[in-house]
Amino acid sequence: MSTAVDDDLWSAIGDPTRRRMIDLLLADGQGTATTLSAHLPVTRQAVTKHLAVLDRVGLVRSAPAGREKHYRVDEAQLARAVAQLNSVGEMWDARLRRVKSLAEAIQRAKDAQKQHGERRGTDTAE
Repeated sequence: MSTAVDDDLWSAIGDPTRRRMIDLLLADGQGTATTLSAHLPVTRQAVTKHLAVLDRVGLVRSAPAGREKHYRVDEAQLARAVAQLNSVGEMWDARLRRVKSLAEAIQRAKDAQKQHGERRGTDTAE
């Protein structure tokens, strides 16, 4: 769990439109703001702004091609994001296992206390 979480990266990934853009770029290998906007419910200008956010955190790289830029997913940065997500998931799994263990210990203690109380009640009834 040594992978540090990059808040800017996860803020960029947190937007559903940007996640969809990453999916489209991965499926097609590359895309422009124009080609991406044809598949999204936002304007080309909005796509350009989303691409700028993804570019700033390194999830996409651009190359000029005439009047447009071609964007590709930076697979190394995407792998870093996946590693961070896995690390966070492992950390939460460990926390949840600890909570479960504590809850089970509390329940065992309550069961033992209840069983002890029932035996005491049986002993005095005789």
